Parts: sequence; C-alpha cells; structure tokens
Amino acid sequence: MPFARVRGLEINYRIIGDTGEWISLSPGSRHPYVNFVSLAERLAAAGFRVLLHDRRNCGASDVGFDGDGSENEIWADDLHALLEQLGIVSAVIGGSSAGCRLSIIFALRHRAAVRALLLWRITGGALAAKQLAESYYGQYITLARKGGMPAVADSDHFRECIRHRPSNRERLLAIDPRQFIAVMTRWQEDFLSGGSMPIIGATESDLRSIEQPACLVPGNDLIHTPAAAANLKRLLPHSEIHEVVSARGEDDLLPEWNKDEWDSKEADLARIFTTFLARIKASANQKIVALNHPDKDEH
Repeated sequence: MPFARVRGLEINYRIIGDTGEWISLSPGSRHPYVNFVSLAERLAAAGFRVLLHDRRNCGASDVGFDGDGSENEIWADDLHALLEQLGIVSAVIGGSSAGCRLSIIFALRHRAAVRALLLWRITGGALAAKQLAESYYGQYITLARKGGMPAVADSDHFRECIRHRPSNRERLLAIDPRQFIAVMTRWQEDFLSGGSMPIIGATESDLRSIEQPACLVPGNDLIHTPAAAANLKRLLPHSEIHEVVSARGEDDLLPEWNKDEWDSKEADLARIFTTFLARIKASANQKIVALNHPDKDEH
C-alpha cells in the first residue's frame, strides 16, 4: 500500500479507478479507508477515479497531535496537501459523518480544489456534539491523565492504529502526556462549540458561502438526524437531498446508526452520486457551449 509524506506524517492512501474525474471520500469517526473500498469500486466502475486515505490518527497512517486548528481543519489541510502531491488540481470531495464534516471544512478552506460535494450521514445538534466529543477526545484525555501515553496506546482505537502501523506505538509513547491532553482538550472544546451551529464545524454564513453543487443524504439516528440534513439543504445554495435509508421522524430516530442498513443501500448510494455528478457535468458542459457560441444579434 502506498504512503505519501504529508505535512511531516506518513499518510496511507489508495487510488481506485484508472481514468475519469477525481473523487476523494473520507469515512466516519476515525475509521480506516477500507470501509469505503466497496463504494469506491462502484464509483470507479461508473468511470471515476477515487482517492481513499487514512487520515492522521486513523488506520495505517501515522499518529500526530500537533498543528493549529481543529482536528477537522487539520484533516482538511492534510487532504489538500495529499491532492497536491498527487497532482490533483480539483476533485469531488465527499464523506460520511466525520468525513462529511471534513468535506465541508475542506470546501471552506480550499474552495478552488472542490468541484462538488457528496455528503451523507450529516451530523448536527447539541446531543451529537456532546456524545462525539467524549468519544473522540474526552475518553483519551481521561486515559492520559490516569495512565499516561501507555494507557492511550492500549485503548481500542490506538491499539488498532499500532496493529496497522507498528511504529505508531513509539510515536505515541514519545508524546508528552501534557501536550497530548492540551491538544485533545482544544479539539474537544472546538467540537463542543459546534453543538449550536447548523452542523458541527460550520456557521450559517460559512455554509451559505459554499457555491459548489452538493448532494446530501440524511441519516436516521440521533447523531445523524434528518433535521441536520434539512438544515444543510436550506443553507447550501446549490444542494439537493436524497433519501437512502428508511426515513424516520425526529421522535423515532435510531439510538445509533445501523451499519447493516447502510451497507445494504450502497448500490443505491452509488447510483445517486453518479447520477448527480453526471447531471452537473452535463450542466457545466452546456454552459461552456453557451459561452463559446453566444447568440448573435442578426440586425
């Protein structure tokens, strides 16, 4: 599996597909990119090239807890640097849950590199912010305070990072626990502040400023609510929304996402995305033709 040196860290990536427009996809939580290989293969079969990568602190990439900004901002800047290394000037940027948040932050920080957005399992609300902030940051702050970096390295998530990339153990143990706690606390506070935003990580004015077309697919659980997707649809100027999993009312949401349900709908998700991208490409081509062949006044 290839690695790229990105902003001081080794990032594991994979390209699926040989020709066509570029798509970059990022999974939810801190899951590795392998969760999206099947979806990427469907998109590649439809004529796209798909870039998958393990974000820092995920999968087989290096762990690293430095740099300014939120974790999503750091992930977005890492992805942009990876695209530049691979010679990809612009791409369709997409993701699920945490990958959705990354995609939106990417669109705000690197506008010229975004052709369109594919956003599903959209996260929003105070409950989501509270639960995810504890899952992503709070639990590791507690571990570091009680047992230092050996306790962090022995956690379920980072034990997997070490299994995929053994050098991550030494990288983790070399970190000053005080520095680790400071970074994770800053990321946690930033994440919690997103509970009052339309979606975690972006304000209304941020979202209204995104001009690229966006395809939205809502979730049906307490973290990825239909209301968050509807709110995003209201604010993104050029967006459309499509149901994939079973629709539920706000008082009947699942306590957590049903991975089996989403996996069973993967073909539908791929079809929605490819149809959306074909349509916006056709629209862009029509605009180019109109610009190159303007109507002339015969009089």
